[in-house]
Amino acid sequence: MNKVFSFMAGALCGALVGSVAALLLTPASGEQLKADAQNRWDMAVTDARRAMEDKRRELEIQFEQAKKGV
Repeated sequence: MNKVFSFMAGALCGALVGSVAALLLTPASGEQLKADAQNRWDMAVTDARRAMEDKRRELEIQFEQAKKGV
């Protein structure tokens, strides 16, 4: 569980740093910048959810294997 939490925290921090960097370094209009930031946030959330689901499936498989082995 600690590894999952660490991964999620790292993914969130990376998304935030990337978003701030994009806001500061991108020469774009306010509306376009806001739309891009929203799209990037949505993609980061989607990627984090997908990673969480993959890890959950992996842990469920390991749990079932451990139950059969005991």
